[in-house]
Amino acid sequence: MGDKVAIEISRELYEKARKFIEENGGFKDVSELVEFLLNEAISDESESVGMTPEEEEKVKERLRSLGYI
Repeated sequence: MGDKVAIEISRELYEKARKFIEENGGFKDVSELVEFLLNEAISDESESVGMTPEEEEKVKERLRSLGYI
């Protein structure tokens, strides 16, 4: 991965993301979750972020069930 930059999100959203990771796993921290979600939002569907299609679908399913997407 290349250089990193800082972004700002609300404390409330950060805490929701942190709680999601604690309860569901799949990401090492909030930054990794945010990077995954941004990648999903702006990438072509044919591009991959290093997960198998099955893994990506499991993550999307978990996020949908929690109302995040």
